[in-house]
Amino acid sequence: MILIVAEHSNGKLRKSALELAQAGRELARELDVEPVGLILGSGVQECASELARYLPRVRVVDDPALADIRADTWTTAITELAKDLPARVVFLSASRTGLSVGPRVAVRLGAPLLEDVTSLEVDGDSLAATRLAYLARVTERVRAGSLPAVVSVKPNVYALPAASETGSVEAAEISFGERDLRVTVGEKRKPAGGSVALEEASVVVSGGRGLGGAEGFATLVEPLAGLLGAGIAATRAVVDAGWRPYAEQVGQTGKTVAPELYLALGVSGAVQHLSGMNRSKVVVAINKDGDAPIFKAADYGIVGDVHKIVPELTEALREGKG
Repeated sequence: MILIVAEHSNGKLRKSALELAQAGRELARELDVEPVGLILGSGVQECASELARYLPRVRVVDDPALADIRADTWTTAITELAKDLPARVVFLSASRTGLSVGPRVAVRLGAPLLEDVTSLEVDGDSLAATRLAYLARVTERVRAGSLPAVVSVKPNVYALPAASETGSVEAAEISFGERDLRVTVGEKRKPAGGSVALEEASVVVSGGRGLGGAEGFATLVEPLAGLLGAGIAATRAVVDAGWRPYAEQVGQTGKTVAPELYLALGVSGAVQHLSGMNRSKVVVAINKDGDAPIFKAADYGIVGDVHKIVPELTEALREGKG
């Protein structure tokens, strides 16, 4: 079996969950085993039913102890179910949750760990994977010498699958000990910024130091993103300056995105930033510096002042929508 741990938010599967379903289905065919989805949480039956449209079998642990994502409870649940199947491969997304839980699960299973991979294939009795390193300039090939193995998959590298299954949903129960519940969530705060999660956005509007300050995001980026239904992104320099929250940072030390359209406003195009958005389908750059590196990565470029061009673009879109 292959166990696919699907993340969800606000009662809906994350995009990464569907990407994992596709990755799991492909590997399951190579290994000639069944892919099994796993939903953890409280009140998550709808998510389980949604995942069953993409996988032949889904197991769900619906427990109040899983209402909040905690590494200890997730690790125990995943480990126990992986042993019960038994799973030859455990798939997680290389998200904050997956990168936290994956090593713990690997230790408990005594299994090799392949992190942040971009592709997988069966190589004899082992599992081979590729992943990016050195700002995506180098592709590494890594190998799990034995199975079971734990694998975290980089978001936005697998295509979204078509909904073609009428899979079964099976309830599972896990007993959590005192050690599993030692960490509690005291407060939740919704980060400031765009209304669309970066990882889920098909359009991203990104701002750099060329915007001049936090007010540039308020007057230029936010109105444009609102009209386009886009996620808002920022460079590390912008985040370090305190203009935008870290949750919006794209790049080597931030998030990786792969939208259909990436609008870079006043972004110079440092290699660290490019490593987080170079999988975008179409890149449009606006910068007054015609020699800015961003133009080498752009499909379309406008050399000019963002403070003059973006308001005109926003107004044209507003009139078009009106």
